[in-house]
Amino acid sequence: MAQALRIIIADDHTLFRQGLKSMLVNVHADVRVVAEVENVSSIPTALSETPCDVLLLDLQMDRNALADIHALAPRVHVVVVTASELPTDALTAIRAGARAVVFKRFAVETLMEAIRAVREGHVWLPPALQTRLASRLSDPDPKALTVREQEIVRLIALGFHNPEIAERLGLKNVTVKSHINRIFHKLDLRDRVELVVYAFRLGLVGINERAR
Repeated sequence: MAQALRIIIADDHTLFRQGLKSMLVNVHADVRVVAEVENVSSIPTALSETPCDVLLLDLQMDRNALADIHALAPRVHVVVVTASELPTDALTAIRAGARAVVFKRFAVETLMEAIRAVREGHVWLPPALQTRLASRLSDPDPKALTVREQEIVRLIALGFHNPEIAERLGLKNVTVKSHINRIFHKLDLRDRVELVVYAFRLGLVGINERAR
């Protein structure tokens, strides 16, 4: 039997926490909500006392929630659950270390899709948000990248890290890093989040495609 997916819910609204917990565990037999917290300051203690796979974090629960993602991310996969649908908030959350952004108006099945994606090592964003973020970037030029560079961008978008990309393509780690730096310079992008959006927009990877 597969190990249960352990989740901590961090949200300052008791009814929301309880309702979300009920929907998650009653519909998905492999899900366990191992803890609930109502403020950001309680999260480190909860993580220390109760090992978990995914932390569901409400951005609006505390003004420091976003800043604390960076400290929390190395310990657990952070999925931001938020009422805000501003692209800037989502982009900032991902850059801070969150692995997914899910809007509160979404169905629980969409949330589970995001949870399972980040558990497998992927970044997950709502398709509509991907489109809005893509609109902030310049139109992608298919000829801007070599075939090798497109392969690397595709693998990054699918959640592979540099050593995995190197092994998959038969390259040295330093060569992959060099390719990525050149890609950023060519496309005038700042980080992997913008690179993932570029990959979606160029059609190098499908919206819900997973690494094989």
